[in-house]
Amino acid sequence: MANQETAMPTKYDPKDTEAKWYPFWTDGEFFNAEGKGDKEPYTIVIPPPNVTGRLHLGHAWDTTLQDIISRAKRMQGYDMLWLPGMDHAGIATQAKVEGKLKEEGKSRYDLGREKFLEKSWEWKEEYADFIRQQWAKLGLSLDYSRERFTLDEGLSKAVREVFVTLYNKGLIYRGEYIINWDPATQTALSDIEVEYKDVQGHFYHMKYPLKDGPGHIEVATTRPETMLGDTAVAVHPDDERYQHLIGKKAVLPIVGREIDIIADDYVDMEFGSGAVKITPAHDPNDFEMGNRHELERVLVMDEGGKMNENAGKYQGMDRFECRKRLVKDLQDEGILFHIEEHMHSVGHSERSGAVVEPYLSTQWFVKMKPLAEQAIALQKQEGKVNFVPDRFEKTYLHWLENIRDWCISRQLWWGHRVPAWYHKETGEIYVGHDAPKDAENWEQDEDVLDTWFSSALWPFSTMGWPDTNSSDFQRFYPTNVLVTGYDIIFFWVSRMIFQGLEFTGKRPFNDVLIHGLVRDAEGRKMSKSLGNGVDPMDVIEKYGADALRFFLATGTTPGNDLRFHWEKVEANWNFANKIWNASRFALMNMDGLTYEEINLDGEKTIADRWILTRLQETISDVTRLMDSYEFGEVGRLLYNFIWDDVCDWYIEMAKLPLYGEDENAKQTTRSVLAYVLDHTMRLLHPIMPFITEEIWQHLPHSGESITTAAWPKANESFIDDNAVKDMELLKSVIRSVRNTRAEMNVAPSKPIDLQINTADQHVLAQLERGRDYLERFCNPENLTVKTDLDAPEKSVSQVLTGATLYMPLAGLIDLDEEIARLQKEQEKLDKEVERVQKKLANEGFVKKAPAHVVDEEKQKEKDYLEKREKVAARIQELKA
Repeated sequence: MANQETAMPTKYDPKDTEAKWYPFWTDGEFFNAEGKGDKEPYTIVIPPPNVTGRLHLGHAWDTTLQDIISRAKRMQGYDMLWLPGMDHAGIATQAKVEGKLKEEGKSRYDLGREKFLEKSWEWKEEYADFIRQQWAKLGLSLDYSRERFTLDEGLSKAVREVFVTLYNKGLIYRGEYIINWDPATQTALSDIEVEYKDVQGHFYHMKYPLKDGPGHIEVATTRPETMLGDTAVAVHPDDERYQHLIGKKAVLPIVGREIDIIADDYVDMEFGSGAVKITPAHDPNDFEMGNRHELERVLVMDEGGKMNENAGKYQGMDRFECRKRLVKDLQDEGILFHIEEHMHSVGHSERSGAVVEPYLSTQWFVKMKPLAEQAIALQKQEGKVNFVPDRFEKTYLHWLENIRDWCISRQLWWGHRVPAWYHKETGEIYVGHDAPKDAENWEQDEDVLDTWFSSALWPFSTMGWPDTNSSDFQRFYPTNVLVTGYDIIFFWVSRMIFQGLEFTGKRPFNDVLIHGLVRDAEGRKMSKSLGNGVDPMDVIEKYGADALRFFLATGTTPGNDLRFHWEKVEANWNFANKIWNASRFALMNMDGLTYEEINLDGEKTIADRWILTRLQETISDVTRLMDSYEFGEVGRLLYNFIWDDVCDWYIEMAKLPLYGEDENAKQTTRSVLAYVLDHTMRLLHPIMPFITEEIWQHLPHSGESITTAAWPKANESFIDDNAVKDMELLKSVIRSVRNTRAEMNVAPSKPIDLQINTADQHVLAQLERGRDYLERFCNPENLTVKTDLDAPEKSVSQVLTGATLYMPLAGLIDLDEEIARLQKEQEKLDKEVERVQKKLANEGFVKKAPAHVVDEEKQKEKDYLEKREKVAARIQELKA
């Protein structure tokens, strides 16, 4: 083995450490799933990031949680597949490529479809490699041999299979409907790609003149530019004010078109004037009403949000420019008689930020109700998808129960082209995997499919489906857990579930682990406009990936948002340094110990037996919490165990035998140190992979890498409850002495007299067993431990459970100050006694609480009373 004293640098440098291990892991193929054998498979598919740029903190959080699970399961002996991949991100990627072309003074139409797609693939290759570099920086244990892309030929085949099958089942159809239209990117959007924002707008009240005779009918709108497409005015059939007008006609101002006055139950007669203008081509509710009354659909805008030829003199104007001009013209003609301030919710494109236009368009849709019903039914069965936290199941079900048909066509070039062809002469539609045989007579649909259509197939299309005999599909599907944010439950999670059920007959994953959003320190959402975003690569550059990962893993509980704090990441960097220094000290004192020489059968000290017990407890707790995805608690336990138990206590206590003359004791302590550090590094490895690999490689070990080392299992033979009790007593004495020294400003190096009085023979024996530790860490000039000790005069005392400490500090303390301190302690104990006695006097608590809880409160009462009695006695002694 290498010389441990020089093998580890004196200072931990995350850059040097992290740079070397990722190539070692990938070259050694430690992350690759075997795909065969007796190991139980465990599968996670990465939520594929868009090939549009850098990964953000949300990606880092999401993938860190997945990596923790993957590394732990791999160590636990599973055939672990964590499948990587990326999404082509239709709208976002096309916008980026078009933006790049615009800088060159070109458009996609200058290039044509084929050349534009070549440019898009070039973009994909450049940014896919960039994303892989960031994955490496984060230390993600991905199986790159199985990496997929949503436009891969295999995945494209799956998309065509799903489209054709759903079409043949009547679950995909083509029709003219009002859809959400993004005028900026000039494509349709699904309902969940629309973000609603409260906007200060106006209600415009107008008078539409009646055709026959004098008079008018009042209507109001928030979008006056759409009135140019009005084809009716509607009233409620029971509204007595308008009975005489139903079936008559009004004249559309500015345009002069005659429009019908119709009756429909949809109209709310209590709202406004009780009459509404109907624009079937520009409003979803008006569209439905138009269908019921066979109204004409007049489209007055083009796909870019500009007014078209049906807008008359306003043709060519932007929709908002038209609004201003039209309002002025209506006012001039006396048609617009009142403008009312109105705060209302306005849809914005999730991609471009543009105000969404309800727009009449011919699109492809998925009929959602039958698919949603399957997904709802699954949640009533034993084999349902388990949401963690489970409150998100209600969110998921609520959306399914109120679902609308899904518009899946997009007016883009980058993506899966709709597998539909139209006959040039007859207009007949052909849907299939390939073009019709007489292809020259057919034209393929120009549109592509919504990106979410292909990503909804991700858990099984990546495994080789529709080839159900694929070895990976047979072995690794369904997957075990999906890790994702609550913001895409509707976009992605729900769609994967209903597509998985429809095409594989199985849920695509057993569990869905939901996390929140990363926010800034003030709780604000990170955004470019606020300038509060944090690049995870910048955090890694400053503090290392392990510090960032520990922060992301432990910063919150499942389902909740995470606030980013630089100081917390720095604290985790300090934690890494603590681990490094403690490990380096241990290795410097192992004297070349090899893995084969580790022997835990020798006579062990109290500290040895205690740390081995604490390790077993930590192994059990960490394993249990890992399985329930409580990574925050895992981190807290490991932090406390490593920082407090291992570093602050055990390593300090191990110095006694290590610096002593007993070679057998030295060898046992070295073995315990090696064993504890080895198992601790394994437990910590899923969260902090780089530093744990570095330290583990210096420790005595077997195997090539900690990534494939066995996960620790608790060994009951090492559990020693007596050692724990002994150690807790010794720690309480040592802490009390240290605290008293600090309060009294007595240096740790200055010897003091320490006298310990106890009436308990068991406590006396415990203290005698730990005398070496008390002498080492309390630095007493004289140490007296008795059962009948008289309290010395003018001394500081500390009351512990089962014992009282006296530190005669003549000349070093102020007697009045010590009495005042004890009186404060007495007041504190008075309150505790009162609290616990009140609790025990409550019959409801005593009857309803578990027996062990009641017993704990009774023990507390006993301890508080004993301590209070001793404090009161000490006060009297000092006053005497």
